[in-house]
Amino acid sequence: MTKVYNRSCEKSKRKTLRSNLPKAGVILWSRLKNKGLAGYKFRRQYSVGKFVIDFYCPRLKLAIEVDGDSHFSDKSEVCDEERQRFIESFKISFLRFTNKDIYENLDEVLGTIKAHIEKKSEESPEVNPWMRLNLDL
Repeated sequence: MTKVYNRSCEKSKRKTLRSNLPKAGVILWSRLKNKGLAGYKFRRQYSVGKFVIDFYCPRLKLAIEVDGDSHFSDKSEVCDEERQRFIESFKISFLRFTNKDIYENLDEVLGTIKAHIEKKSEESPEVNPWMRLNLDL
């Protein structure tokens, strides 16, 4: 079986993306890292196939993307849709936010993520049910 997640051939791309994280990504990462959101571990720049996800929670199979200006051209939108379909084919759910969302509505963004975490943990009891009590961090 071929490895799909975090393949070593994508390692240098992931490392470059981590070291050049845009400001909005840095802001969101500061809230996600060290199990900072509802006690779930998120990873930065995690790859699925040839695609790299901004933030990923393996336990919940949750991808979070922060879309900057480069994502709003017609070509980029088509590529993003293809990329998202591929990633969702592995039963990974997707949340997308814009840089503007992060800058202007961080509490709303975090609330949306927490609501998604709560929903996923209720749907899948094997996903650390004791953590459901810790959602108001």
